[in-house]
Amino acid sequence: MLVLVAPGQGAQTPGFLTEWLELPGAADRVAAWSDAIGLDLVHYGTKADADEIRDTAVAQPLLVAAGLLSASALGEVAPGAVAGHSVGEITAAALAGVLDETAALSLVRKRGLAMADAAAVTETGMAALLGGDPEATVAHLEKLGLTPANINGAGQIVAAGTKEQLAALEGDKPEGVRRVVMLQVAGAFHTHHMGPAVDTLARAAEALTPGDPQLTYVSNRDGGTVASGAEVLERLVGQVANPVRWDLCMETFKELGVTALLEVCPGGTLTGLAKRALPGVRTLALKTPADLDAARELVAEHTA
Repeated sequence: MLVLVAPGQGAQTPGFLTEWLELPGAADRVAAWSDAIGLDLVHYGTKADADEIRDTAVAQPLLVAAGLLSASALGEVAPGAVAGHSVGEITAAALAGVLDETAALSLVRKRGLAMADAAAVTETGMAALLGGDPEATVAHLEKLGLTPANINGAGQIVAAGTKEQLAALEGDKPEGVRRVVMLQVAGAFHTHHMGPAVDTLARAAEALTPGDPQLTYVSNRDGGTVASGAEVLERLVGQVANPVRWDLCMETFKELGVTALLEVCPGGTLTGLAKRALPGVRTLALKTPADLDAARELVAEHTA
């Protein structure tokens, strides 16, 4: 059984869309999406520097566009389940048929703008903690006033909070944590700092008419599977200010009997976590079109 997954913010790198736009029809398709949401995705995916694509309002729609483009390049695929990490949940919702591509990109554009506005109120950020005992790490973070915003499994928790709180963390790591790595994101996502963005996104969601998932959809809230399009949309809204439980998503993958995990562009982060947390599961990350042949072989081997 194959699960198709989509990465979250921080996976983007300068120029990562360049080769994908060389595929037949890809440039025109992305240009049409750009017109629909008022953001030049072609420019940001090919010519923009790291600081430009670090901007939340740019990074989020860029990631969803890349995920949809790379997934479509695979051809007809019927995975056993889909999931996304943070903003990747919107990619997964589109792949599952909850939202059409234009609706997904319009929603993520509004999400990115709202989260950028919320992040501008206070200087905040996020840091990945590698190693350590999860319970002890969470308790230590809470003592410092930080939120365990992403509990990713495989020995990784992402802390979020103010720059001062994160600076204190660097000087006072939880016992057993090997490294603290500051992430290239512009805010404390999935925390109370994103409260204003939830209200904005809820209003945007009211204008959408979601369909029920046509594939098994695994949610970041609790790793649960969701069969109602309305509930998927409600969870997408609330997740902006609540922790991502990717550890529980991977537990669900185990329960579903997943044998292979394929990560859409810009892949790498989620396959890395899966290699540690899901031993025996085949993994492959779509980074460039050169990965498509191997990905198609994986799809053929692990789908009925």
